[in-house]
Amino acid sequence: MPRKPNPELIDDEIPELDDAWFRRARPAAEVLPPELLAILPKRKPGQRGPQRVPVKKKISLRVDAEVLAHYRATGPGWQSRINEALKKAALGKSSRKGRAA
Repeated sequence: MPRKPNPELIDDEIPELDDAWFRRARPAAEVLPPELLAILPKRKPGQRGPQRVPVKKKISLRVDAEVLAHYRATGPGWQSRINEALKKAALGKSSRKGRAA
């Protein structure tokens, strides 16, 4: 059975990230091997990477007040439940995986 770490020792091993620590920090290009640096994405500081493409489309849809009230009354996730009902009607089957229709 693995031994549990001693919290007193762990605290001593983790350095304080203070201003002096950040002043000593060096750019990745100076400390990483060239092979690793070559495969890292080239981005400008603060630039985000590629974002996931949304699977769903945002639309505006008018429904009867009774339909909206019914789904909202079911609590959080009501929009997903409307989507499931529409998908079931459009595809003629249940879209939930692993469940019988």
